[in-house]
Amino acid sequence: MRLRRPSLPASVADATASPQFAAALAQTTLVTVLCAPAVRGMIGWPGYIAAVAGLVLLAAGMLVLRRGLLDWEGLLPTSILVFLGWTGLSVLWSDYQWVTLSSVTYQLALAFLAIAIGLTRDIIQIIRSVGDVLRFVLIASIAVEVLSGILIDVPLRFLGVEGLLADGGPIQGLVGTRNQLGLVCLLAIVTFSVELATRSVARGPAIASIVLAATTLLFTRSAVSAGVLAVAAVVALALRWVRRGDSGHRRRRQYVVLGVAIAAALTAWLLRYRVIELLNAGSEFEFRLRLWQQVWRFSDLTPIIGWGWVGYWRTDLYPFTAIDYLSGRPHSSSLNALFDVALQVGLVGVVLFVVLVGLALWRSWLIASERKAVVHVWPVLVLTVLVVTALAESSILLDAGWLLVVLCAMRAAQGLSWRRLLRPRE
Repeated sequence: MRLRRPSLPASVADATASPQFAAALAQTTLVTVLCAPAVRGMIGWPGYIAAVAGLVLLAAGMLVLRRGLLDWEGLLPTSILVFLGWTGLSVLWSDYQWVTLSSVTYQLALAFLAIAIGLTRDIIQIIRSVGDVLRFVLIASIAVEVLSGILIDVPLRFLGVEGLLADGGPIQGLVGTRNQLGLVCLLAIVTFSVELATRSVARGPAIASIVLAATTLLFTRSAVSAGVLAVAAVVALALRWVRRGDSGHRRRRQYVVLGVAIAAALTAWLLRYRVIELLNAGSEFEFRLRLWQQVWRFSDLTPIIGWGWVGYWRTDLYPFTAIDYLSGRPHSSSLNALFDVALQVGLVGVVLFVVLVGLALWRSWLIASERKAVVHVWPVLVLTVLVVTALAESSILLDAGWLLVVLCAMRAAQGLSWRRLLRPRE
């Protein structure tokens, strides 16, 4: 008896619902958002939006086909839903409603892709996907820098590459700016280190990957990333100290870490003028300070609700045109996530965003400190890198930064969701 071949629609459905498709979709999504500046430089915003829309459709089809196999409980933290809801409401008072609507839709699309990845991949699979993508991005970035800075010695402006590798940097790679490439390197160091600790990647390739990320970080010559690296290292050491204690000592160590963190924050606040004075020796900080002063001026005009969400600044819209003119340079963001949120969705948005990030960090820290598996360290360190970088860049609100925040917050909420307490006991 001859076996009957499955129909083409059935074959497509089976392939879309397969683990291999989920892995490929996760990696394609991560490459697209991590290299978003390069993608937009080559095919423009319309092409990039079409690519994201295609990924959303594929992800939606995958979730529908796998709906009976997925754990939907605690799907998305309430804090993320409320923040996204507030950005959506800003359409009502925005002077550029269509821009706000399209920008909110983009934020929702990235959040949906993060949900699709979080639902269909477990934590170690997410780490492996992120690790593979970061290796590709770093190698491709170095290759482009070698081409631009050594082989042809011509800047590739459409990719944002200045071609300064032969001069020792700074380099930008495929991610737009040196600070953004520095952020990618820091995420890579965290991810590759977890891969090494969990032995999910062979020791040789894992160490080589860490060396690649560290070397690329040096060539970015990013002072912002150097500071973030120092903070992330301290957080990693503190987390390791807490994790090594038994259940009795662990709680006391948690309080010690909390006390030291509060003391450090208060000290930094009390010495803020001295810190600013030290940093003010550099023209880069002077430029940032001038920009923040202008952003604060315009935020103060609509302090509660903001001007309306836009994500990336639109240089043809007010107040962004005025800020660019007064600060003396065009920008795509305010170079600080809190200033950007305050400008676009006001004080209410700032409070909601701080709650979102704070809850994600708190949940991730508790999970990492209480559970023995090393993989649980990854979300809290990734969030630490993103949050500290947010003091000097707005990456946490845009592209890969926003997707990773939603992904880490979702994983943390699934582990420590208040909604699980509402489940009746059997």
